[in-house]
Amino acid sequence: MNIRNLPAALGASAVALLIGLSGCGGGGDGGISGTGVMRLSLTDAPACGYDQVNVTIEKVRVHQSSDAAEEASGWSEVVLDPPRRVDLLTLTNGVLEELGETPLPAGRYTQMRLVLAANGGATPLANSVVPTGGAETALTTPSGQQSGLKLNVQMDVAANQVADFVIDFDACKSVVRRGNSGQYNLKPVISVTPLLSDAGLRVIGYVDPAIANTSTTVSVQQDGVPVKATVPQTDGRFVLYPVPEGSYDLVINAAGRVTAVMTGVPVVTGSYTTVNSTSFAFLPSPSAAATVTGTVTPVTATVRALQTLTGGPTVEVAWAPVDADTGVFLASLPTQAPEKTAYVPNATTAYTFTPDTLVAGQYTLEAAYGGATQTGSVNTATPTPSLAFTFP
Repeated sequence: MNIRNLPAALGASAVALLIGLSGCGGGGDGGISGTGVMRLSLTDAPACGYDQVNVTIEKVRVHQSSDAAEEASGWSEVVLDPPRRVDLLTLTNGVLEELGETPLPAGRYTQMRLVLAANGGATPLANSVVPTGGAETALTTPSGQQSGLKLNVQMDVAANQVADFVIDFDACKSVVRRGNSGQYNLKPVISVTPLLSDAGLRVIGYVDPAIANTSTTVSVQQDGVPVKATVPQTDGRFVLYPVPEGSYDLVINAAGRVTAVMTGVPVVTGSYTTVNSTSFAFLPSPSAAATVTGTVTPVTATVRALQTLTGGPTVEVAWAPVDADTGVFLASLPTQAPEKTAYVPNATTAYTFTPDTLVAGQYTLEAAYGGATQTGSVNTATPTPSLAFTFP
């Protein structure tokens, strides 16, 4: 949260102006006592295989109860009038799209609903995708879309202060192909991050221009879970923002290259973390790739590939899209050894990445559904049978 004190003597007329500007729904008490301001922005992780991923946002609603129904009292909301169509793929490398702000009662908010406009009528492509090399296609949104995409959150809003939050919409993991129909479903993967300070919460660095393209992903992870990801700019520069304060593993995945991991990357609120310069840009070693495939039931489950390095850490190497009609998934995984190094503050020489030959080609496929997980082991050095995951 980017905390700013509101003037103690802020009058009712100023509060009314804020309400009018932001389009607040229910939940305000009409005065400054016990009231804070929630401000929202939108950002995105990279999207694989698409030139555009468009969503049209009507409003964002929040409630202090995680169980509150759509029609319950106590909702506060930021309304976008008119609804705003955003290409999520323009929101990488630290770019934020400001959505608005609203006064609301101070407290902890545990439910958010992101309400998208419906496709149809004058806006048949309100939500759409443009596959690389293909035509723009409507994106089928969940059946319960009228009430919004429900998120479980932990958002603290203090009295007489402004709390900034960023909605991170992972387009790559949220767009799902439907067999050979040429259609796509939206299966939202979204997180909400408090924006504590504009002075820090960033990881900045460079990959070699040879891999500065949309098939390269740079992420920061904790315990094998990506917290923020992006694609590099054309000059190789990458910016991961916002990233909560903490220690992370920086993971580079590029087509035709091994996975490169830098451990112990710190993120703080007061300054940027710069891991390298253009003179020492990262270029993982070349590698062949093996395709791992299988099926998962139900088709709404997710599948990802993990790799555990000797002495740690475990990192996510690939997300395996699941076909929304057939449940078939596939992942392309490097066959050569991953490379690892440790972060050095203010490094003045190139990093030396050491191959971890003991784990070359060894992965764990993890399927998840309804809070349950199943795993299967894969070794790309040997013929890999098709995997099958079934959840009750």
